[in-house]
Amino acid sequence: MNNILLTPLVAFLIYFAVVSLASGLGKLISARGRDTAFKTATYASGEANDPIPAAPGYRQFFVVALFFAVLHLGVLMLGSSDLSPISGLYLLGLILVLVALILG
Repeated sequence: MNNILLTPLVAFLIYFAVVSLASGLGKLISARGRDTAFKTATYASGEANDPIPAAPGYRQFFVVALFFAVLHLGVLMLGSSDLSPISGLYLLGLILVLVALILG
């Protein structure tokens, strides 16, 4: 009977019930107020919204993501290998790839 609480479905249902109860309790004790334009407006640190929406690019994000992916997988590979000459060659290649990513 104790193990049934650890099954994913039962644990999810218990968690859902606790969260629903906490959310409902929060709605009951929250302050009421009038709806104004300031409540529904997007907060932009006190500045007016820009009429022209920004179109950010993901190029810089992908370079950084690739850098960390190469770095973390490289460290994982080196950490799980013996210190052989092939590991040194792999480390040199890893350094070259990371330098190439940094320099563009």
